[in-house]
Amino acid sequence: MSELEESLYALQWNNNMSVAVITMVSYEYILQLEKEVKFVWERQWSVMTYLYLAVRYFGILVAMYVANLRLLGRSTKIQPCEYIASTETGFAHGEIEIGDGIFLFMQWGFSVYSCLTKVILIWRLYALYNQSKPILYVLLGSFIPIVALYIAVDVILWSRPSAISTQEVILTPNIKYCTAFFHIGPMLAIYTSIPVICYDILLVVLAIAALGKHLKERKELQMKPNTYIVLIVRYHVIYFVLNLAVQIFSAILWANLSTEVMNIVLLFSDTAPFIIVPRLIIDIWETHANDSCVHVSTTFQDCVCWTSPPPLEEHDLEVCIESIDADNIS
Repeated sequence: MSELEESLYALQWNNNMSVAVITMVSYEYILQLEKEVKFVWERQWSVMTYLYLAVRYFGILVAMYVANLRLLGRSTKIQPCEYIASTETGFAHGEIEIGDGIFLFMQWGFSVYSCLTKVILIWRLYALYNQSKPILYVLLGSFIPIVALYIAVDVILWSRPSAISTQEVILTPNIKYCTAFFHIGPMLAIYTSIPVICYDILLVVLAIAALGKHLKERKELQMKPNTYIVLIVRYHVIYFVLNLAVQIFSAILWANLSTEVMNIVLLFSDTAPFIIVPRLIIDIWETHANDSCVHVSTTFQDCVCWTSPPPLEEHDLEVCIESIDADNIS
């Protein structure tokens, strides 16, 4: 395969993946819109509602922005390097410095979204541990260095003009595209991902510990486990696997991957977090709405039935003996 054919092949893959990202994110939004109206816009808002709206709409913005940027950056009808660059000064063998605009929003957007998902996990752990202030302080205190790490990495890797540049590649008079050149090696990104992974491990371990304690207590009382605790811990594990996959994929993107593998990895990274995270939040609300247990109150925001009703022949008067503010658990 000639250099021209390889470049055209890569362009085709890039454009197809960009269209796939736009299609998948748009379809997911339409698919969940009815549930969103039912469980968000027609209900009283809580802290989790604001977190949901943040990951939902900021995630859509970042995903669409990334897809369109890559699609435009590989367009054959525009000058992509002029589109991406904030200045045309600094030409050196065809390279143009990337400014603080379009490209930086994409990179910082991923970091902000990752922090938002961790805030959701912290809030739910706070609820799982009966609104324990020490747990909340420990999680927030250890989360601040993670945020600082995200900021430092984004500044060093993406925000300095000397860290990255682009080069316009002219294949034919009608086919031009931009390719990026990174001037910092992958080791910084790999090493800085280790504390983030360790923090994710801490969150999932705390969630599993809360579930273990809950199952032990319920077994002693001969009661069924709380549906919502089991569900939330299950989703903590899914969050952990998702975040771990994103961290691994972000690291291997620095490797010399084939065109096919590179684009498939990017497709996952550009869609999975923005689809899965809001869907898991909606799923808990939907589970509550379809729960068949007896509620102390039918108002969604006021009460959640934590247990399945025990057999009537054993406890004639007992139904849903525990409740919790849905502002904490949902």
